[in-house]
Amino acid sequence: MTKKGLIIKSTGSWYQVKEENTENIFEARIRGKFKLIKTRLTNPLAVGDNVEFQLEIDDVAWITKIESRRNYLIRKAVNLSRESHIIASNVDVACFIFTLKQPETSFGFLDRFLACCEAYNILPLILFSKVDLLSEPEIDFVEQIKTMYQKIGYEGLLISSVSELNLEQLKEKIKDRVSVFFGHSGSGKSTLVNALQPGLDLRTGLISEIHQKGKHTTTFAQMHFWKFGGSVIDTPGVREFAMIDVEKEDIQHFFPEIFKLGRSCKYHNCMHINEPKCAVLEGLENDMIQHSRYMNYLKLMEEAEELQKN
Repeated sequence: MTKKGLIIKSTGSWYQVKEENTENIFEARIRGKFKLIKTRLTNPLAVGDNVEFQLEIDDVAWITKIESRRNYLIRKAVNLSRESHIIASNVDVACFIFTLKQPETSFGFLDRFLACCEAYNILPLILFSKVDLLSEPEIDFVEQIKTMYQKIGYEGLLISSVSELNLEQLKEKIKDRVSVFFGHSGSGKSTLVNALQPGLDLRTGLISEIHQKGKHTTTFAQMHFWKFGGSVIDTPGVREFAMIDVEKEDIQHFFPEIFKLGRSCKYHNCMHINEPKCAVLEGLENDMIQHSRYMNYLKLMEEAEELQKN
């Protein structure tokens, strides 16, 4: 008998599937034919996938069908620069943890994350975390960053897992939704999840005093269910997000402020690099576009062009 369920844990070779409309959870494997599907993705299944499965001997579930994904987020596969790995699928809101220090978050990582959310139609939320460690001038600087991204259209929230600043507001934003949290190693992802729901006891890692970076503590993806409604997909650390099957010309669509200004360019196919009468370049000179955002736009275009060549 075929049943429907949700993938709630992935270790690479084994999965856990939660049966639809019940609390039943089964250990699951996939039929070999899924592994034969030609794809640039290293994993055929991801946490968040809706599937069909059949129970066989010893209540082992064999997954027979993967439903179409509404969206997904991808990271570059380890040691496989031309292949990618699905981090999570069917996500409602992706929360990016931005820390000014311990560790310092790079704008390149943030902008790449936001571009991926745009590309795969996922609502992003920027969480400016560890504000309990900041001085007043540093908090003012974080507020400026928050305002800068809000002008583009991205919502942000200052939070602290230690003082519990704005954690109730965060709960309201992720309530009854499938959420996922990302950030540099040591940014406090697991600590934040534990603060939102004491008792989950996700492993937390220490910051290296020498390199100011944390060690990844999550080795597989798993979905946890909030008591206040909804769920969170806990994922292994992500060093770099990826976009597959995206052409160089498409990148400007994933930077809202660049795409908006680009409509006023003289040429409809303007790439905003060195073309005459480019509204984006004029906007850059007039501080209508942040220089860091523009440089990250150029970098993503270069990567997309390189992938096209390969």
